[in-house]
Amino acid sequence: MQIDELSDEVEEVSAFYAERHGIDRSDDWFVLKLNEELGELTQAYLARAGQARDKGRSDVELEGDFRSELADVLAQVLLIARRFDVDLAEEVARKWLVWKPSH
Repeated sequence: MQIDELSDEVEEVSAFYAERHGIDRSDDWFVLKLNEELGELTQAYLARAGQARDKGRSDVELEGDFRSELADVLAQVLLIARRFDVDLAEEVARKWLVWKPSH
């Protein structure tokens, strides 16, 4: 799946969820939600690494939590980029890919 297609899918889910739960997806919400998701990713990473309580979860569950939270962070980044009309593929190429050894 291409990044634009993924962004479209994530937007559809986020908009549906927000409507269903009465969430105002303001500019602030998009950025603050990313911070929330990043905190959850950090918590999942620490539990997976044995540096935080595992809350009785198995290694398989901890790995699943980490992967799920990583997906949440990516989805929220896609939503922010969409909200502020940022072409992520273009920006990654401009900022990161210029450093490819082949350049």
